[in-house]
Amino acid sequence: GNQRNTHIGLYDLQTKQNEHLYMFEKNLHIISCSINNERTLLAVSFCQYTEEERASQLLQSVSKYLTLLIEIHPINNVRVLKAVDSCVRVQFLYPVEGRNASRESRLLLVSEDKYIEQFDIHVVAEEEHKVVIQKSGQLPRAKVVDDLVWAQWDMMEQRLFYIVPKESKSTLRCVQFYPDENFNSILESHLDIAVNDTQLKLVNFGYDYCQDQDVASKSLNLQVFTSKAGGLCVCCSLVSDMPHEIIYSIYFLHKGYNKTFTVSLERTESHQLKEVAFMNLDYYVAAYLPGQFLHLLNIQHPDLLCYSLFLTGEDARIDSLQNCSIRSPWVATVLDCDAGSLYDVSISDSALLQFLLKSKRDCERLAALHCALLYFKHTEDLEMQIIRWISENLSTCHSFDPIQEFIIASLYCRMCPETQNLDKFLPYTSLHDWIGVVPGVICTTDIISLPVLEFQNSKGFWEKLNSNLESVKYAEPHLHYHSNMLRREWRNLSEEKTKFISHRHSVRGILFRLLFCSFWDFCLFTNQREERRTTAYLRNIFENAKKYVLVSIIFTPSYFAQARLVPLFEEEDYQQQLLMGLMVAQLKDHLMRHLQYVGKKKIDQIVLDYVANLLNLVHRIMKDVWRRYQLHSCIFCFDERGSAGEFAVFHIMSRILEAANGMCMPLPPGFHTLHLGLGVRCLPLHTLLHYIDNGVLQLTETCVRKLLKDLDDTEQNEKLKFSIVMRLPEALGQKVRQYWNHPINANLIARKYVKLLLEKLGNRQCSRPIPERLSVPVEFLPLNYLTNMLAEIENQGVHPYEKQDHVNARFVEETALKHTMALLGLKYS
Repeated sequence: GNQRNTHIGLYDLQTKQNEHLYMFEKNLHIISCSINNERTLLAVSFCQYTEEERASQLLQSVSKYLTLLIEIHPINNVRVLKAVDSCVRVQFLYPVEGRNASRESRLLLVSEDKYIEQFDIHVVAEEEHKVVIQKSGQLPRAKVVDDLVWAQWDMMEQRLFYIVPKESKSTLRCVQFYPDENFNSILESHLDIAVNDTQLKLVNFGYDYCQDQDVASKSLNLQVFTSKAGGLCVCCSLVSDMPHEIIYSIYFLHKGYNKTFTVSLERTESHQLKEVAFMNLDYYVAAYLPGQFLHLLNIQHPDLLCYSLFLTGEDARIDSLQNCSIRSPWVATVLDCDAGSLYDVSISDSALLQFLLKSKRDCERLAALHCALLYFKHTEDLEMQIIRWISENLSTCHSFDPIQEFIIASLYCRMCPETQNLDKFLPYTSLHDWIGVVPGVICTTDIISLPVLEFQNSKGFWEKLNSNLESVKYAEPHLHYHSNMLRREWRNLSEEKTKFISHRHSVRGILFRLLFCSFWDFCLFTNQREERRTTAYLRNIFENAKKYVLVSIIFTPSYFAQARLVPLFEEEDYQQQLLMGLMVAQLKDHLMRHLQYVGKKKIDQIVLDYVANLLNLVHRIMKDVWRRYQLHSCIFCFDERGSAGEFAVFHIMSRILEAANGMCMPLPPGFHTLHLGLGVRCLPLHTLLHYIDNGVLQLTETCVRKLLKDLDDTEQNEKLKFSIVMRLPEALGQKVRQYWNHPINANLIARKYVKLLLEKLGNRQCSRPIPERLSVPVEFLPLNYLTNMLAEIENQGVHPYEKQDHVNARFVEETALKHTMALLGLKYS
């Protein structure tokens, strides 16, 4: 104050004003102060004089530091807690939020003599709401920690982290304080960190500029950060032997390893080199050197360097924080110790998207994409901007597939909040490893011993940390569901289907088994399939399975909303249903092995939601792309060539198909039909056939039927139709060839019909002459003999084309005569 008084106030975040608590009538150097939860007691430690004053006044008998406990409701008695020559910090403990006012307060005293003790203070209420300390004698106290060299206070969770030296290493421990007035040591972890044991370094116990600056210059810059997901990190900056080089380590204790980063600075003015400052952003830990770099390290998935964002230059500039004297007292908060200002800190979604748009390196793109998908809450606008970026950069990302990463990361973000520990068993990335480098950064990884936890019935952070440690013990990477197993079984199933499946009812039977049984049950089933399979039984099973898949998974409200814009056809794609069924079975088995306590019903719902969200994400990509290129829903016709926008959409759909095949992922019904339709409109014939022959385009009944019916028989269209018809699988060909009324097609149908009938006949011979069945006798003995033999086979009840009654011996005879007359140049009547 103006009268050289020292005032102590409490800053109110709502009114932006200081509430006056107490005043000393002289100028004091306050070291530390703290107020209890009820705002009735104030603890203050201060320096009574400087060394110069002590020497000049010969006050050797007076203690340098004084610690007081003051009654402030109202201002009343003052009690001396400590009068020593060593510096003391004070910190009241706070009960859980919402607890009623207590008659007891607990106060921590932290001495630079390397010990911490707890005082129990009982208060009583006297007349006119006056609160005073109950006992007049010494206050009860208990030793909490002794012989420590570093300590950090977690004010939000009431935890004390501290380090004690132990031979060549250091031991990190944690004391948890509970609302019931108890405390106990709950964690111990051995760190390969050399800590200066001559002076005590304190973090988050207030900040005294003169003293803390002196201690910081002689001790290790170290902080402990925790995250809501059970992450525990120790961040420390190390001394480098090389000038203009910064080294810092992050100990990911919840993962069992630490990463040491060596950064070569771009600008090398020696007077600017200071220590790295660390900030806790919950999902990320930030290592920040003003004017040089900002390194956002992913806490939840720190294994691959490409998920951490390393920024330099203007991208790394934080305008409000231009010095290194900063601390992160709790999550997403930074204290500028020099300016005395407290800031909320978070990652800007708009700045991140701008960085994603302008990034040229895959490591930056992948880190920004991962951050945007998993760090921010998904909104329709955010997803739209990411999808647009993906569609524009499909060919520029060389080390990862942005469509795969978008789908997998989005599924992870949508599903994991639903169920505890689900994040440990679902994939969060499409990458297996990362062989790229971050320019200017060298990273080394070392395995460390896991922390030891000692707690009983503890919830919240400690429970989640213990779960993370258990995952590491059981080889965490193998816990995440992976498509490799699905791909292998899908390949085996496809080969088996090729060998043994002759009609679609068999596919339906297998689909049912995949949906309702485990894979091993399915393997047993396939060995017995020929004995148990009947058409009626399988038809009934398939109908139930079809409802299970299509109603529960595909036809969600969002699907219908998007289908109005994108012409995805509601058709049965047996191959995709089979793949979907296999995925459902394998994912269900995977989760049942690790989440048995959740229950089968809940796991069934998780799996259904996962597949439903997967298909809806593909719908979402299609919808945004369709809208961007202004395509209409009635575009599915073949009488004109496709536009540039249609060709762009076809290219994106091809990349979606490539991404799906890479992950062995099912696609929504109608995708292949729409893809083929765009291919017919956009590609020249030889390219179209090349795409079909190589499996990029798949022939579907809906598209082929429409093509054969809608296109007239010009020379160019005949060539297209003939090329398509010749490539149709047998079962599909039987269905759709009837829609093309053309001699070439009739000839193909007749040849195929004769081939099938003769295969049924085998080596049998006609036993008796067949009476003439044709209205007009034909005097051509070879043809007469063939038609009589076909008629005999038909008479025995054999008919390959059950749904095409017009295809018979008479049809074969007429087609043969028409074909012969055409070859001879004669007119058939």
